[in-house]
Amino acid sequence: MEKARILVQGIVQGVGFRPTVYRVAHGLNINGYVRNLGNIVEIVIEGQNNKINEFITSLQNNKPPISEINSLEVEWLDHKGQEFNDFRILESSKNFSGSSVIPPDIATCDNCLEEVFEVSNRRHNYPFTACTDCGPRFTVISSVPYDRIRTSMKSFPLCEDCEVEYANPKDRRYHAEASCCPVCGPKVFLYRENVIDSENPIKKAAELIDEGNILAIKGIGGTHLVVKTTEDGPVEKLRKRLGRYNQPFACMSKDLKTVQTFTDISGSEKNVLESRRRPIVVLNKNNGYMLSPSVSPYLHNLGVMLPYSALQHLLFTYTNEPAYIMTSANMPGEPMLIDNREITSKLNGIADYYLLHDREIINRCDDSVVRFRGNEMAFIRRSRGYVPEPYDFARISEDLNVLALGPEIDVTFSLLKEGKCYVSQHIGDTTKYETFRYLQEAVNHMMDITRTGSVDVVACDLHPMFFTTKLAEDMSQDFESEIVRVQHHHAHAASLCVDNNIEEVICIAADGVGYGDDGTAWGGEILLSHGSSYERLASLMPQPMAGGDLTTKYPVRMFMSMLYNHIGDDELVGLMKTGYSHFFKHGEREIDLVLKQLQKGFNTNTTTSTGRVLDTISTALRICGERTYEGECAMKLESAAFYGENTLKIPYEIGTNRGKDFLNTSNILISVLELIEKGEKMQNIARAAQNAIAFGLAEMAIKAAENVGVKVIGGSGGVFYNEAISVAIRNTVESAGYTFVQHKNSCAGDGSVSMGQAAIAAWKSQGI
Repeated sequence: MEKARILVQGIVQGVGFRPTVYRVAHGLNINGYVRNLGNIVEIVIEGQNNKINEFITSLQNNKPPISEINSLEVEWLDHKGQEFNDFRILESSKNFSGSSVIPPDIATCDNCLEEVFEVSNRRHNYPFTACTDCGPRFTVISSVPYDRIRTSMKSFPLCEDCEVEYANPKDRRYHAEASCCPVCGPKVFLYRENVIDSENPIKKAAELIDEGNILAIKGIGGTHLVVKTTEDGPVEKLRKRLGRYNQPFACMSKDLKTVQTFTDISGSEKNVLESRRRPIVVLNKNNGYMLSPSVSPYLHNLGVMLPYSALQHLLFTYTNEPAYIMTSANMPGEPMLIDNREITSKLNGIADYYLLHDREIINRCDDSVVRFRGNEMAFIRRSRGYVPEPYDFARISEDLNVLALGPEIDVTFSLLKEGKCYVSQHIGDTTKYETFRYLQEAVNHMMDITRTGSVDVVACDLHPMFFTTKLAEDMSQDFESEIVRVQHHHAHAASLCVDNNIEEVICIAADGVGYGDDGTAWGGEILLSHGSSYERLASLMPQPMAGGDLTTKYPVRMFMSMLYNHIGDDELVGLMKTGYSHFFKHGEREIDLVLKQLQKGFNTNTTTSTGRVLDTISTALRICGERTYEGECAMKLESAAFYGENTLKIPYEIGTNRGKDFLNTSNILISVLELIEKGEKMQNIARAAQNAIAFGLAEMAIKAAENVGVKVIGGSGGVFYNEAISVAIRNTVESAGYTFVQHKNSCAGDGSVSMGQAAIAAWKSQGI
């Protein structure tokens, strides 16, 4: 007879792991106990050596579907005789800490949905039905161990029937902390100025939506604004009230069959759309597209998701609409609303009605967003359904605690502890006070649920004026820790390396902007990245930015800037006044002012940004002349190019300045203007211009790789969400005999910058 203590780390809390241990032990007639020790599951068993080994193997092979075992350590103990008479599940203890984590929120499982739609079931039509295999986790937890008393479900004591399920290790609701029923669980209600008396609030909500009303619907991790999609009027009303006149809205459909009526969808896209994580998937519109053009104006694609909560499934049983808009309910730049009083006060004048519930949302968590480039998935936003699952950083560092605070606008933060990197949910624009507060609250909460008392290093962006940089400086003082400042595009390259398990890469870093180590705005870079060091080998041509950041909102200013010094001043002014004056906020008077700015160098920064070049081409083609949401001009350019034919070629020229190659983007712009003058089709020019940029970046990267002897080239930055550019670069690089890597499980955009910062800080501490 032997005795063993087994410590299991991974996603092993809130997923039915302990009842699985119980069932495996009983099946093998092994005695002992299982319990949570802080963030670790502890199992103590006694039996014959071969039986204990059989138990371990069986547990690994039969673990719950949403669990994940990262490590399983066995300690053989002294055994002086039989100690246990049975196998029991003990109460959780806080006396031990580890690196296991709470799983993310999971879409309602088929078993629970069957109960919801079964008329005779006691959970019939109950919108909060959940079990150990599904439902909210991250959004309801306040602290660890993950027990009901440490979640927002503590306000809902179990009824007698639910208590029986909860206490039965053989039941799938055993210690399912979100489990409840209509008798004991949260309630949903319809609200306007007061609570509206309704026998079926969800059915009434669907009726109100179908009548053209805007509803705010509180869900699992936040609140959505919801309208019907088959008429322009309700969508335009939502746009006007929100002040989002052009930004595409995500929508939700009942099922895959319905989604296929208005989109083209591949097998890989289907799998992700129907997965238990249920992200928004950006899909191409098909020829039968019948939703309002206002849902996703001037774009060839739109974001679609399927229901992931019982409430959403129920909502769609009461409508014949093919889809509802489901967009995050928040003020511009501020966090999604989660508190009932804030929802009704801040959305007053925006929502007509409110479908609310009385369960507290402890951690807000926006919907995740993905898209496919070719057949490869890319995260645009990694949040609900994925957070707080950590990345494995064991090969980078197992004993260093790092807090990385990301950039400033599209912010996530990362916490590296014990070889695991926890990347937060989407935080957003930290230039907004409420979002900055949200960042601080979310950091504190992540440190709490990972049992992190202090950090050794705080990492941040190189930009000295970012709010996240200021916060990093304060926190490094509080923790008495080192601060590491990381160049933005180096962080992009580092996250790409971690994602692909490589140490060195020639990275094409292409995005809107990142603070360069020379104090200028970078965004079209060829970097050699190796651990905590990098070298800038090539870039796009440095261009003036008349008015600085004004060029991001009004890219016609960038248009003038890119042509300045390449055509005569009179010709430049004439071109702007005859063809583009309507894109200037102050008309022709502003054109003369911009010219003076360029001549005197007043308020004129320098940039190598790929995003600014794409915006400029979009303006030159009269596709988009003002950015009203992030990436608008470049996204509309991509959509125009999507419908173009590959009949034109724009030449590109690579020059040299101070020993570094650069792509002459002014010449590409001039070629675009020449093709416009010739009367070529706008969509074809857009496609050719994108190709020229892609081929130029790829050629510079290949040359750099050849010069330094690196065989792997990768792409990072927001430009790599553009499918055409991504595929063109990949094909060019691979045709030259190099391996090309992209982000697979992380974001090409700024959402994974914090992860790159954490990796660089860890490498730097080791001298790598």
